[in-house]
Amino acid sequence: MAEVESLKGHRTQRMPREARRRQLLQAAHEVFVGNGYHGASMDDIADVAKVSKPVLYQHFPGKRELYLALLDSHLEDFSRRLDEAIQSTDDNRQRVFATINTYYQYIKSESQAYRLIFESDVLSDPLIAARIEEFNNNLATSISKVVVKDTDLNEAEGLLAGRALAGLSQVSARYWATSDDSVDQQTAVDLISRLAWRGISQFPKEK
Repeated sequence: MAEVESLKGHRTQRMPREARRRQLLQAAHEVFVGNGYHGASMDDIADVAKVSKPVLYQHFPGKRELYLALLDSHLEDFSRRLDEAIQSTDDNRQRVFATINTYYQYIKSESQAYRLIFESDVLSDPLIAARIEEFNNNLATSISKVVVKDTDLNEAEGLLAGRALAGLSQVSARYWATSDDSVDQQTAVDLISRLAWRGISQFPKEK
């Protein structure tokens, strides 16, 4: 038995650092989603990852740092998908559709990550709140650049419009994902996209 435990410990140390980090983040994801931030412990995460606590602490000095790293990972992935949607076409009507569809697709396919980002029990933490605000601001800025370019709105007005579109996407997608109504994703995205586009299209570029 001692030899088996020694071998396990050896294998734990031999895993490449990045692979170990991904493993720990996945374990943390499971624990935080299942128990919430306050109900999670480093012991729980180490157990799910099947590593010792010293190994866990080699990568993350505490639960808060681990949570922030996990949040950063999810936000980076979500931001990348939204950026790809915004850059996927030169047609602004299609951009609106693609951006809103990405929100709906993300909340459908990555519902646990979405809940961890926007429905966590620790959103009031200043560092976590700052990351969520940075995500929202970056998305609104990306949208506003397109809006300002193709309308007569100034930068401040474009940023407000970007915030509004991001908020519309987020709120409607969250409602859709938790509603018992039988509205399929395509119908829901078409509906919200038409609503958003009818507003944005009322600001044509000045000749």
